[in-house]
Amino acid sequence: MADDAEKPGQYRAAALSIASLLAGVSGIEKAAAGPLDAIQIAQIDSKDMSDTVWHALLKACDAAMRDDGVRGVVITHGTDTLEDTAWFLHCVLGRLPKPVVLTCAMRPANALMPDGPQNLKDAVAAAAALDAEGQPLLREVVAVTGSGELHSARWLQKVHPHRLLAFSSGEQGPVGWVDGSAVQLRHGYAPGCVVAAGSYTGSEWLAVLPDPVQQAWPWVEIVTSHAGIRPGLVDALLAQGLEGLVLATTGNGTVHEVLLCAADRARQQGVAVWRSSRCSEGVISDAVLPGPQHLAADLAVALTPCKTRVSLQLVLAQAQTAV
Repeated sequence: MADDAEKPGQYRAAALSIASLLAGVSGIEKAAAGPLDAIQIAQIDSKDMSDTVWHALLKACDAAMRDDGVRGVVITHGTDTLEDTAWFLHCVLGRLPKPVVLTCAMRPANALMPDGPQNLKDAVAAAAALDAEGQPLLREVVAVTGSGELHSARWLQKVHPHRLLAFSSGEQGPVGWVDGSAVQLRHGYAPGCVVAAGSYTGSEWLAVLPDPVQQAWPWVEIVTSHAGIRPGLVDALLAQGLEGLVLATTGNGTVHEVLLCAADRARQQGVAVWRSSRCSEGVISDAVLPGPQHLAADLAVALTPCKTRVSLQLVLAQAQTAV
């Protein structure tokens, strides 16, 4: 909420409950094509997103996926870490039996022209959308980020600090759009639906990831390669028990020689080190999507640094559970 509706850039995040947000959207029940059940998982500024909230989201999504009375899930989220949460859910849920759609707002709820109500309504319409055979249209985690755009968690990235269309999927573009109550997919299908392999994995990940209140998840940090970098930051992290390190590289995977030496010391101490380009578009030439088999590799990852951090944290958690 903004203290002054004419100054939407000055606001307090997480001021309204999910029930209040739903109450402010006209026609949302029609968009849902059925009843809506509001669950308050958290009420925080998304800049403060934590493993604890992610664990709670995973539990809630897993319960919804296994509940025959639920057709889809919509998650309201702040814009600051929307892409982080979307990628986390994409990784842990796998192929979805029903839609999971995140949405957000760039303007506060009491702005003169808020964008949140329409985004929320569009997200509900996307979650309720069916294909020609009456099955859920979306089978991968997507986000509705403004003007009805549907973005895959794979490519979603916040690219602007304050404009309404603050998100992009770069060269790939949106996977589709919500137009009123209709959902149009760019290629006529949801990308997750053409993947023959894979299955729903939410319950399996609940067995892998402990409650962070009881046991912390693996500690992974991002260090950016830049002009004039010094080795002290990595050494300080290693001294505190760092378990994984993501190097946000310059250009096509290049790393300052000082940081390269620090990364070598990290590997010698058993710390996993992966690389991801800090460029806003494109990926490192030999980059791949990571998996458990890459844990010890000097890996170039075909994700943004923040998503690479999520993937490395999950792979480390798998390795710890397997021991």
